[in-house]
Amino acid sequence: MTNAEFERVIIQPMDEYNRTLVNHVHPADWINPQPASCYDLVVIGAGTAGLVVAAGAAGLGLGLKVALIEKHLMGGDCLNVGCVPSKCIIRSSRVVAEMQEAGKFGIISPENIEVDFSAVMARMRKLRAGISHHDSAQRFQKIGVDVFLGNASFANSNTVEVGGKVLRFKKAVIATGARAVRPSIPGIEDVGYLTNETVFSLTAKPKRLAVIGGGPIGCELAQSFHRLGCEVVLFHRGSHLLNKEDADAAEIVQNVFIREGIRLVLGCKMNRVAMTPEGKTLYFTCGNGSEESVTVDEILAGAGRAPNVEGLNLETVGVEYNPRKGVFVNDYLQTTNPNIYAAGDICMDWKFTHAADAAARIVIKNTLFSPFGLGRYKLSNLVMPWATYTDPEIAHVGLYEHEAQAKGIEVNTIKIPFTSVDRAIADGEEEGFVKIHHRKGSDEIIGATIVARHAGEMISEITTAIIGKVGLSKLSSVIHPYPTQAEGIKKAADAYRRTLLTPTSKKFLGFLTKFS
Repeated sequence: MTNAEFERVIIQPMDEYNRTLVNHVHPADWINPQPASCYDLVVIGAGTAGLVVAAGAAGLGLGLKVALIEKHLMGGDCLNVGCVPSKCIIRSSRVVAEMQEAGKFGIISPENIEVDFSAVMARMRKLRAGISHHDSAQRFQKIGVDVFLGNASFANSNTVEVGGKVLRFKKAVIATGARAVRPSIPGIEDVGYLTNETVFSLTAKPKRLAVIGGGPIGCELAQSFHRLGCEVVLFHRGSHLLNKEDADAAEIVQNVFIREGIRLVLGCKMNRVAMTPEGKTLYFTCGNGSEESVTVDEILAGAGRAPNVEGLNLETVGVEYNPRKGVFVNDYLQTTNPNIYAAGDICMDWKFTHAADAAARIVIKNTLFSPFGLGRYKLSNLVMPWATYTDPEIAHVGLYEHEAQAKGIEVNTIKIPFTSVDRAIADGEEEGFVKIHHRKGSDEIIGATIVARHAGEMISEITTAIIGKVGLSKLSSVIHPYPTQAEGIKKAADAYRRTLLTPTSKKFLGFLTKFS
């Protein structure tokens, strides 16, 4: 196969960093290999789920034949337009916030903090390119995976076609991921807009930026670009930002946004968008019913994801799907065709890189090492944490209180504000909390939410406790270094222990002291 037979990828700006990135994840001179007579696994999609399945199967040293097909960029959203670039931008924006807050620590900050927006974006591109070799076509070829670049389509129940070549398989895995939803707002296609797939190609700072969507993606990017010097207005149809999160946690983030100067337009309906002499004008209606407008230089649509099911010819192989929800799978990640599995954003509600990674490991086990269906792993057995990387971050694992109640589980809740955690006070980061739900009458942890600058780093302790069936009583005995913000978790566990001191138990303890 020559490079003329698959789409050449160009990522703007095509500087040295993006050239390195493309050379790794979609090299223009790539030649697809001659297919093996039959593959143990054919994996369609080289995002996180696909990469983990392919590398995991090929890296076992069992001589398995594995093929990996990608039509665009290996590494998927995470490397190219998601986790990696967004966290680079977030880090730069946090430096600005720290400089702005320096006065309360006794440090005199400059009157005017200058942000070199183009340098911020260049740093992101440099770091992304530096990481990209992990997901490169060359690396996967070296570990024994046959990498094919091009559009994959099922031909029949045991073959996939790509670039004029036919790949026969015993099992196949669909891991084609999802993409940003096109906003259904009249006029927005005409004036143009950004998504997470295009916003990281910016080199010049938009003076005025509208962000549509108050979920995790919209909130993370709205705060970051505001801190980097954009005038940001954030539109959200809900009455509160991050309305799927713990209400107390979402309120903290919303108040931070207001304090930092982000304009929030909540409970709104977007009517239309038009190009005017002043810029891109968004017309919207809020609670009072009267139409208002805002004019900006750029619009960032950050609401919703759509599964990449087009072109796969799924009907031919009996794989059922929904254009909005994706491929249907059972608890073993098996599609309606028993020889075809799926993992990641194409089929799961959890649209996180770490969720795709975990699902991929289930697929490896269930496709290759579960003869006659014995010993298969279940997706529902996963304990899934996640984090929204605003500042402060919101991290969560397990059930929310309302979810527990819906399942008929009675819970008690312990909440430790960071105003009572010494390290948070020293850090000037008292605006947050540790909240743990435990089964009523038991120390079993049902769920938890943490709001802190590094909540994503802290939540794993509680995730480990849930997986290891470590209750609050045992967690109370875990020694935490002092002073750390993670001590908030121990304080929550200690608070549970104190609930065990009933009048009867106190009398018994008093009795013991007489003989000690």
